[in-house]
Amino acid sequence: MSSSSRPLMILVAGPYRSGTGDDPAKLQANVDAMNEVALTLFRAGHLPVTGEALALPLLETAGSERVGDALYDEIFHPVAERLLARCDAVLRIGGPSEGADRMVSVARELGKDVYTRPADLTQ
Repeated sequence: MSSSSRPLMILVAGPYRSGTGDDPAKLQANVDAMNEVALTLFRAGHLPVTGEALALPLLETAGSERVGDALYDEIFHPVAERLLARCDAVLRIGGPSEGADRMVSVARELGKDVYTRPADLTQ
């Protein structure tokens, strides 16, 4: 467990679309990368969450036809922002990502802790 001595609810924020050209295999690889880090955090005693875990099923249910369509814009980042309001912290992973950087900015505005290394939460 981290030095905080209590389990944290942590939003894992990383690239989803960035650098993928919206290729489904690359999008999934980015989700997988966030899930791998989330598993590490879970095993360290935390409750990790990703916006993708909530937003992607909602997008499918809403009838989104492609990444970046109007439904995507309505749902994808707003879900993560609402989720972030309930989290204790954000862990920013991966490479360039406007959306993940936005989550970090929102977290800081809300006075949440921001981490950039999983090791800071698993020691």
